[in-house]
Parts: sequence; C-alpha cells; structure tokens
Amino acid sequence: MSAPLRTDEANGAAAAGAECGIPAGGAGRRAVAKQNGRWSAYRHLLLARTKEMQREPEVIFWVFLFPLLLAFGLGIAFRSRPASAPSVAIAAGPGANAVLDMAQRPPQSLRAQIVPEAEALNGFRLGRYDLVIILASSGPDKGGPGSGAIEYRYDPARPESVLARVQADDVLQSAAGRANPLRTSAQASSEPGARYIDFLIPGLVGMNLMNSGMWGVGFALVDYRQRKLLKRYVATPMRRSDFLLALTSSRLVLMIIELALLLGFGIFVFHMRVVGSWLGIVLLGALGAAAFAGLGLLTASRAQKIETVSGLINLVMMPMWVFSGVFFSYERFPAVVHPLIRALPLTALNDALRATILEGAPLAAQAGRLAVLVIWTAVSFLLALSWFRWT
Repeated sequence: MSAPLRTDEANGAAAAGAECGIPAGGAGRRAVAKQNGRWSAYRHLLLARTKEMQREPEVIFWVFLFPLLLAFGLGIAFRSRPASAPSVAIAAGPGANAVLDMAQRPPQSLRAQIVPEAEALNGFRLGRYDLVIILASSGPDKGGPGSGAIEYRYDPARPESVLARVQADDVLQSAAGRANPLRTSAQASSEPGARYIDFLIPGLVGMNLMNSGMWGVGFALVDYRQRKLLKRYVATPMRRSDFLLALTSSRLVLMIIELALLLGFGIFVFHMRVVGSWLGIVLLGALGAAAFAGLGLLTASRAQKIETVSGLINLVMMPMWVFSGVFFSYERFPAVVHPLIRALPLTALNDALRATILEGAPLAAQAGRLAVLVIWTAVSFLLALSWFRWT
C-alpha cells in the first residue's frame, strides 16, 4: 500500500494552491474539480493504484497465474481418468484372462488389468483401483469364467467405486451375451483399513506437517526481519546457528501434537486401524517436519516483506497440494510424471506414512522415500544457511 500523504506535503500543496488562486478546503476541491473535470481525480487515483501493483508482483501471481496452474494440475489429474472408464483390477487366477478379454471388448470397455489378488486389494485400499474383480472358482470351459461366480469388491463410501461396480457388471454381462448371464456377487469393503478415510488421514497428517513447518519457520523469520528483531538477536552473545536450530527444532514439539490429534481423531471417531509401529510414525513425522522447516527457512532466507514470503511459501506448496496425493491418489496422473511426483517431499512423506500406518511397512523397507526426505532436508538447510540475510 502507498504511504499516506505526509503533513508537510499537504501544507505544501495547500500553499501552492493558494499561490494559484485556489482557496483551501472544500471550496478549493470544488474549484479544482471544476477546472480539471469531474473525473480527473478518479483517473489519477486509478492510475496511481495500478502502478502500485508493480511493487506487489505477488498480487499478479495469485490473481492471474495461481488459478490457471491449479486448474491445469487438477484438469490433468481428472481428464486422464474419465468416468466412463473406471480403473479395475482383476485378481490373477484361472479365468482371469477371459474376464480381461470380456472387459476390454468394444463398444464399452473397462480400464482393467490383471494383478495378484493381494496387490489388487492393497491397491484398491490405497485408491489406485476403483474396483476389484475376484473369480471365486473356474469352470472347465477353456479357462473362462464358466460356472464360477465373479465377486466385485467395492467401497460404498466412494461414489466412483459404486459406479465402477455397475459399469463393470454391465460390460461383462453384455460381453457374455446376457442370454446366459454370469453369476456375480458383491462385497462391500468398508472395514477399517479399506476406506477412503483411511487413505485420507495420513495425507492430512503430511499436509499439516508441510503447512506448519513452512509457515511456522518462514513467516516467523520474515516477521522478525521486518520488525528489525533479527538485528537485535545478532547483537546478543549467541551463535546464529543456535537461533536457527532452535526455531526449526520447535516444529518437532508441535509435530508430536499434530500427529496425536489427527491420528487420535481418526482412531476414536472413524475407528481407523494403525498397523505399523508408532515409533516409526513419529520418526517419519520428525523427518518430514525437518524437511519442511528447511524449505521454510530457504524461502525466508532473503525475503524482506510478509507479502513476498507468503507468495514464495504458497508457490512451493501449491504443486504438492495438487500432485502429492493428499486427497486422491497421484496414480490418476500420467505415468510419465510419476517419477517427478515421487521426488516431491510431501509425496515421499505421504507414501511412507500410508505404508507404515495402513500396511505396517517397516522403515527399512522404505529407504527410497526416506532418502528423498533426507536429501530435501540437507539441501534446503545448506542453501538457506549460505543465503540467509540477517538484516
């Protein structure tokens, strides 16, 4: 915002008006308006405000670019998975190839693939598949479904899963000719560990650690710098590294509270099951908090204004909001971008949390995800310490 008109400038303007024969006060304003036209002041004020936007490029980003980037990311996620082609996993076994052939017959076909039953159920639980088809038994006729029943595993709490069940049954019955319909059954998978809420809670934990880490460090540092408090800290007999270490370490205390609140809410309200080790979950939370505290420190290392650091923090977090699988699986995006998505720190943290909480995976089995978090932590801290500005 522009600075208010100072008293000496106002007095000078009044004196200049008096020299030109323009009286002060309301009469002077009316005289100027009559001389220059009714809308002259409005035009000048509008031009001044437009020029002020050049000093606040963050406004241009959030008003014009942010909605386009958000629409682009979400458009890619959902355009690549049309409603008419649900993602279906067919459990491997006798007759699976015949069911796959029936599912892919035109004009209506499913986006189906054959995977081992355990992998299919696990992928369904983690949101990669909308439906799982299991052949209970198989008849002798050329490996086809024969007299065996087809079982649909779906989640009634997920609209896309309910729709996938209806579409899959319609496609398979049409491919069978409907004269001799296939015997089918359906089993709802709404038990703890196989629901959307079980997928969502670990993602919310990761997102909350990202938000609190980046805002708690980045915003606080720029606020200190803007109020000239950093200069006062530097003047005290303290190590600068101790100040930054204390600021970032404080996020670890809040991390414990965040984990307890969100996971406790999921356990007591939605009866979510935590399969993995609580110690492993805490260690993952600590590593994630450190990574995002480092990113917050990096974004605030040179920023001088609150508006600037706010834009930088949101610019860093926005791709992870969209791509890192907080609210839906990043499997919706094209496979070619999956390596880039997995390289994001929030993706690594969310995948590790879900694997530990929902599957009971030990930390030793997640070396790749841990390496991503460690690299982001080390690089961001090293760059921030070398670029940090205390004044």
